[in-house]
Amino acid sequence: MADSTTTRIASLYIHVPFCAQKCAYCAFYSEPSGGDLINRYVAALIRELEMIADDLKPKTIFFGGGTPSLLNLRQWEQILSAMERLKLTGAEEFTVECNPATVSADKAKLLRDFGVNRVSMGVQSLDESLLERLGRIHTREMVFKSFDILRRAGFDNLNLDLMFAIPGQTMEIWRTTLTEALAFGSEHLSTYEVIYEDDTPLFAQLKAGEFDVDEDLSCAMYEELVEQATAAGFRQYEVANFAQGSRANESTVQSPQSNSGNAATVDCGLWTADIPSLACRHNVNYWRGGSFYGLGPSATSYVRGVRTKYWSNTRLYCEQLEKGKRAIESSEELSPLRRAGEIGAFGLRMNAGWPFEDFKRVTSFDLREDWAAEMNALSQRGWGKITGDRFYLTQQGLRFADAAAEMFLRES
Repeated sequence: MADSTTTRIASLYIHVPFCAQKCAYCAFYSEPSGGDLINRYVAALIRELEMIADDLKPKTIFFGGGTPSLLNLRQWEQILSAMERLKLTGAEEFTVECNPATVSADKAKLLRDFGVNRVSMGVQSLDESLLERLGRIHTREMVFKSFDILRRAGFDNLNLDLMFAIPGQTMEIWRTTLTEALAFGSEHLSTYEVIYEDDTPLFAQLKAGEFDVDEDLSCAMYEELVEQATAAGFRQYEVANFAQGSRANESTVQSPQSNSGNAATVDCGLWTADIPSLACRHNVNYWRGGSFYGLGPSATSYVRGVRTKYWSNTRLYCEQLEKGKRAIESSEELSPLRRAGEIGAFGLRMNAGWPFEDFKRVTSFDLREDWAAEMNALSQRGWGKITGDRFYLTQQGLRFADAAAEMFLRES
């Protein structure tokens, strides 16, 4: 609970762990489940929202999954009514992830009426054979229909998720998908290269030799993505994310540290300079080291220097909340240097990189002193660029952002 001297947390993530069926590539915690468990989850979630409401004043809210749009009208109304009662609605950016197969006019209207103003739709592909290969439950036609439903419900900030380097996806198919997706006129585009995670059907197929990974084709697809999205008026602001809009209005992220030990609100200095106005503010808060609450099975929180992780078990999550306890599996207080390394690593995913003064204000560390060797190594490799005021990854470096980020991490 917050006291009168504590700045309340401004970012809230809620994990909805239910899917109609598990996709072949998915390593996120989710499960195909029926009404009884979902109803139990909804009650547990509301109980947890009640526990932490006094410490929340959300500027960004994000319902992810799983498939949040799988919840029915009654379940959504229960959650949103509870959030309204607890004064947790009215966020500047309120996002819900949707599967095109689970969008309806009634559901879209309900979400919009309660202040949801951004929808992220999991399209992944517009090729029917690839949708089947990925295990998606929606069809190509459903994407067009759902997009139209959301527009008619009043949503003027829509994101489309796409995947590339899918087994069987040719460059010709990818170009066609991009052309069609960009023609929707969405405000945001998120793209993901297929990653082969343990315990997924695609990983098992790869290990069995059913297909090979073509790294050259993956790189070419990424280059095609950047070229087409830029030509369509999108601005790339992160490795996989593109947004419409001019320079954003001034906003804030929460610093992970302050002299008082509480989360302090600071002006990142990048909203106005480097980030398009329709960028996903919720994700920018992650990449800029802000505090956030994460609720639901498997969710992670970072609040006032402490990281907590919930059990990846929906029944256990419900059981704990029914006993009046939060379902925390682990909790750790990060050292300032370790947290600064993480913030540096995540922030490098953004085109703007890290302005030295902003990084120092957020973390109390100086990149030019504590990460000089890493920045020089990345620059010599052609992956990074050091200027008078900042360090950022080049276009080639963004392609290998995960490898670059690992160099910034610190164990203690």
